[in-house]
Amino acid sequence: MDYSVFKVVRVNSESFPVTSFEQEMYDEYGITPDCCEINSVEQLSEVVRDADAVMVVSEPLSTAAIHAMQQCRVICRLGAGTDKIDVNAASERGIVVANVPDFCVEEQADHAFALLLAVARRLNEMRICMLQGKYHDGRQQSRPLRRLPGRTLGLVGFGRSARAMARRAAGFGMRVLATRRNMSTSDPDADSLNVKLVEFETLLAESDFVSLHLPLNDQTHHLLDRDGLAKMKPGSVLINTARGGIVDENALADVLGVGHLAGAGLDTFAVVDVHESPAMPPKHRLFEMDNVVFTPHVAAFSVDSSREVGYGSVANLVAVLSGCWPSPDRVVNPKVSPRHSLRI
Repeated sequence: MDYSVFKVVRVNSESFPVTSFEQEMYDEYGITPDCCEINSVEQLSEVVRDADAVMVVSEPLSTAAIHAMQQCRVICRLGAGTDKIDVNAASERGIVVANVPDFCVEEQADHAFALLLAVARRLNEMRICMLQGKYHDGRQQSRPLRRLPGRTLGLVGFGRSARAMARRAAGFGMRVLATRRNMSTSDPDADSLNVKLVEFETLLAESDFVSLHLPLNDQTHHLLDRDGLAKMKPGSVLINTARGGIVDENALADVLGVGHLAGAGLDTFAVVDVHESPAMPPKHRLFEMDNVVFTPHVAAFSVDSSREVGYGSVANLVAVLSGCWPSPDRVVNPKVSPRHSLRI
């Protein structure tokens, strides 16, 4: 099949350049994407107007942008989360939205657990003491630390990355709780991993560490608001490698400031746009707190995940352009009636 007849728009070409793995797939199928970096909604609408497919990393695809797509068959997210894409608008226009939900499961679990360890062992504070020559202070701050075996990890959401986190916690001898949207049925993975499924408020009250593993949507926005944070166990730690908007970050700063929580490990934010260009140093109170460990939304990154997301996203693209559905677990809007009929 000649895929060169299709117009494929690849946005975020400067902020997230095409990787060698992604390019390898384009070359295999003879696809030459139109690569661009978008500076305005108007520019985006014009660029995608006659596109057959849109490949996107971080650029928001609003209702207006999607309504401008006159012949688009598929929007391929080079990643997992689709909270920046108006999926309902895409479905109304007959556009398939596809992602690669499992490309960074191990990386996210590694990073979340690394943040947990960094906060638990107060590495941020120890580094500051070391650089200031306050070695005695560092040793004194270390004395109240507690070992991890026997402590409780609470997983909010029990998808792929949460299960991977549970496996890591088991190696440290931790008790693991989890909560999920559907609590009415048993879960064989929970049983095999010795994870106890509990209600959300029970998890908050009993967990020494709470790690978030769920998407951002209308139901999860500010799931941990001021009241939710107050219900967390005194002296516990929050880990967020999911989406910043799941947490009320102003309330989090307040709760940390009064000592109700011992610390936080954050890789994702609503108060800072890490994709903004030109980038500016963060000015929120969270970034002034010694007991907060933060990283610039890098939990997904590795050579391995880059390969998987490059291969997977272009595979989704090729499937739709050739008249086939992508793998079912990669279709975000499976009830869509596609503009061009697709076969299984």
